[in-house]
Amino acid sequence: MALTNSKPFTLYGDVFPPSPMNVTIVLNELGLEYNIVSVDVANGEHKGPEFTKLNPNGRVPALVDHLNGDFVIWESSAIILYLVERYDKNKKLSVAVADDKFSMIQWLFFQASGQGFVDLSSLPSCNENHTFYLSRPYFGQAAHFMRYHPKKIPSAIERYQKEIVRVISVLDSVLSKQDWLVGGKVTVADLCFVPWNRGALNMLLKDFDGLDVQKQYPSFYRWHKALTQRPVVAKFMELQAQHLKEMQDKAQ
Repeated sequence: MALTNSKPFTLYGDVFPPSPMNVTIVLNELGLEYNIVSVDVANGEHKGPEFTKLNPNGRVPALVDHLNGDFVIWESSAIILYLVERYDKNKKLSVAVADDKFSMIQWLFFQASGQGFVDLSSLPSCNENHTFYLSRPYFGQAAHFMRYHPKKIPSAIERYQKEIVRVISVLDSVLSKQDWLVGGKVTVADLCFVPWNRGALNMLLKDFDGLDVQKQYPSFYRWHKALTQRPVVAKFMELQAQHLKEMQDKAQ
């Protein structure tokens, strides 16, 4: 892991896990150039002194803004808010009205508390074959108990799957009345949900008995599909899929 500033920003953390991907999507949507410094989370590099100088919490991502005196910011939602506040002058992904701005922040908080970030190093079974970085909020907890916990605990899996469905139902209830979460257009409030929602639809809820997201939560499903069709989002979804396949092939 080495600092480089040949471009205006340096992002620490691979683009494939959900939280770094959220930041990467916003950087690309805004046309901001950046370097990526990979942080080997599986082997605990994010807990080492070089990275914790940037983020004392020892979590990816972290962003260094070389246009602002090498200003360092961490926590994906904070990074996203920083980027749109400082660099989204045309309000491509943000809003101008004060009330809408706080609604946007509200949804970023909801995403962070309900979906969240992942940390392999806290898992007793952590090793280099793990390809998904797990978290404490609902989506990450479901992934932990479904894929990484030493013993299968059906009640825990069911609890967190139901919480994922609850989060989806909240989004669906709002999106049944409007196309986007804030301001009548796509903003970072919408985009921040994409990576974990994709994980839920493709993995976490795939075998959840009696659930048909497309039929039961049509507004949520329409919104998610529209977001994944944006060129930047589609690009990173494809890169993530390729990365996961490569890692799974290596593990076999």
